[in-house]
Amino acid sequence: MAEAFLFDLAIEIMTKLGSHAIQEIGLYWGFKDELHKLNRMVSTIKAVLLHAEELSSENRQIKEWLSMLKDAFYDADDLLDELSLKALQKQVMTGTRMAKEVRLFFSSSNPFAYGLKMAHKIKAIRERLDEIAENRKFFLEERHEERRIAANKGRDQTHSFPPEVVVGREHDKEAIIELLLKSNDEENVSIIPIIGIGGLGKTTLAQLVYNDEKVKGQFELKAWACVSDDFDVKLIVEKILESVSCQKPNSSEMDALKSLLHEKIIGKKYLIVLDDIWNEDSEKWNRLKDLLVGGARGSKIIITTRLRKVAELARPIAMYELQGLPESESWSLFGKKHSSEDKW
Repeated sequence: MAEAFLFDLAIEIMTKLGSHAIQEIGLYWGFKDELHKLNRMVSTIKAVLLHAEELSSENRQIKEWLSMLKDAFYDADDLLDELSLKALQKQVMTGTRMAKEVRLFFSSSNPFAYGLKMAHKIKAIRERLDEIAENRKFFLEERHEERRIAANKGRDQTHSFPPEVVVGREHDKEAIIELLLKSNDEENVSIIPIIGIGGLGKTTLAQLVYNDEKVKGQFELKAWACVSDDFDVKLIVEKILESVSCQKPNSSEMDALKSLLHEKIIGKKYLIVLDDIWNEDSEKWNRLKDLLVGGARGSKIIITTRLRKVAELARPIAMYELQGLPESESWSLFGKKHSSEDKW
């Protein structure tokens, strides 16, 4: 289903537009307002994509409309990737030849002219999307709900095992661990989201923290659940119980699962990782939170997500926004991954 993919792509574009790196580069070159306008336009279109998904198989006009959207979204995504690369180049450490070349680019090139050029490109994409939206001659409902699952598309399930290759995340790991070990006098169970665009290493960071010796010594019980597209409370509880007991629960009835979960966590200081969350439904999130009460003071839940809205929905004690690696460490990671693959 191409439309479900478009919904995903809209979320990805909005996440990139809201990232610290893109915002910083927009401020640097003077087109932050254009980025904000583009974000609002993509958000407006995203609201009707779920309904378009339902109707497109039987409506050629909607299918053609979505095809035009797809081309425009691709161009927007490519432009944001270019801006993200410029932001990373700007952060390159001084002292290297590359850094000097980057500094030369930013200083000797006319930053005003470049900023104006990029502002025109962003504006052109926004106006193109606006025209596509205006030319829609059919009714679509706005549906502000969690992502619909495409039958032919799923996400890989993650696991709690430590990653084989890690570069440049020691500082991030220690920062998360500090938040984990910090006491919270207001409530027994606290939530810490790790947020960032796709591919930055949110899951890898969570795995590093989960397997750290200091963390192991601080929590009586640990569990990992990959949530991904389907925020099904019963399924999440089953995954938590399976992670704790190393076997699937005998019953699939919600009442029995609730009793089993309560039995496992009551009075214990626990750490639970909920990886790759997309849910924007506060009612579902509150249902899960209600099932996880009863842990001892100091219990923590780490969630990883691309969406700030999802993180804010969880009412966290703190949010950790993961940034891209410096270019030197990115190349080091690239080399190590390929070296590992060559061994096979």
